[in-house]
Amino acid sequence: CALRAVGGACLAVDKVMQQEADTAFSLMRPPGHHAEPDRAMGFCLFSSAAIAACHAREIYRLSRVAVVDFDVHHGNGTQACFWDEAGLFYASSHQMPLFPGTGARSETGAQNNIFNLPLASGTSGTEIITGWRNDLLPAIEAATPELIIISAGFDAHLLDPLGGLGMDTDDFGRLTADIVATAARLAAAQGACPVVSLLEGGYNLNVLGASVVSHMRALDEAC
Repeated sequence: CALRAVGGACLAVDKVMQQEADTAFSLMRPPGHHAEPDRAMGFCLFSSAAIAACHAREIYRLSRVAVVDFDVHHGNGTQACFWDEAGLFYASSHQMPLFPGTGARSETGAQNNIFNLPLASGTSGTEIITGWRNDLLPAIEAATPELIIISAGFDAHLLDPLGGLGMDTDDFGRLTADIVATAARLAAAQGACPVVSLLEGGYNLNVLGASVVSHMRALDEAC
């Protein structure tokens, strides 16, 4: 299952880079953003988003790839994989303190390529989206990535049992639309910036399904 999840992430990159799709979403489990280069961690065996980014660089010769992550937990694995890589950018909003304990604002990467937005328990969806609009998305846009990969974790939902943030189902669609709009501005300026999305967390299955639908509708609007 873990190998197929990584394969799905790479296939999603192939689809958009070969212009067979404008956006792609891999509905995969296990998730990946906690897996570090030398160890599995937190339900994650392989860092799927980081591997997909490296696949894009190796196969399609992209110079700059960004992973944006709105899971309730910080993606320490993606951050560790990208830390020393000038052309790989990581932006994350996440509850703090919470597992895995990383993701402070001061963690900026060896190349100033890491952007963290830690959030207190109880932060509302509106406040989270405002943080993305004012902080994380401008930083990603300034980095001018040629591909954006979303680590789409839905455990920031207010009904999820593993977190304490206040996103509702529609908030995930609004945030996704903001990410897609950022990609569209980049595409207008530089010719292309496709969007790939990979499922990360989400542990209330009822709201997970509804949130994924909200997310996919926003992705569809980019097509």
